[in-house]
Amino acid sequence: MALQGDCFESDVYVIMLTAKAEETDKIIGLSVGADDYLTKPFSPRELVARVKAALRRFGRQGSGAVESRVLAFRHVRIDVDARQVWKDDQAVELTTIEFDLLHALAEHRGRVLSREQLLEQVWGHDFYGEERVVDVHLGHVRK
Repeated sequence: MALQGDCFESDVYVIMLTAKAEETDKIIGLSVGADDYLTKPFSPRELVARVKAALRRFGRQGSGAVESRVLAFRHVRIDVDARQVWKDDQAVELTTIEFDLLHALAEHRGRVLSREQLLEQVWGHDFYGEERVVDVHLGHVRK
């Protein structure tokens, strides 16, 4: 989400549902970021139709714009955006931490990462605890 002037820009489709039906209200609503404007009283069928139209539009815009990033190795594929891993053609079930560790290692292919570096990348700067937690989770990833 980016701040631009007095408005926010976002990928979220916004439909305003309001009792304010004056033209100036609609213009203001649309100018501050709403994508659609529906005044009360409204038919639930009209709302559903507008939502479906928005989803169709969003689907067309997003169909080629966002591609999943896949890291591929000899026997392992990692779909970063879907947070899925396959070994050969078998899906691998990983916890969030295990996936984040594998992803960090894959992103730094060919480099040695210390426990401290992995802790920072996966658990964050404010991690408080034993460094050996990395070893335990890496053991699960290896299995």
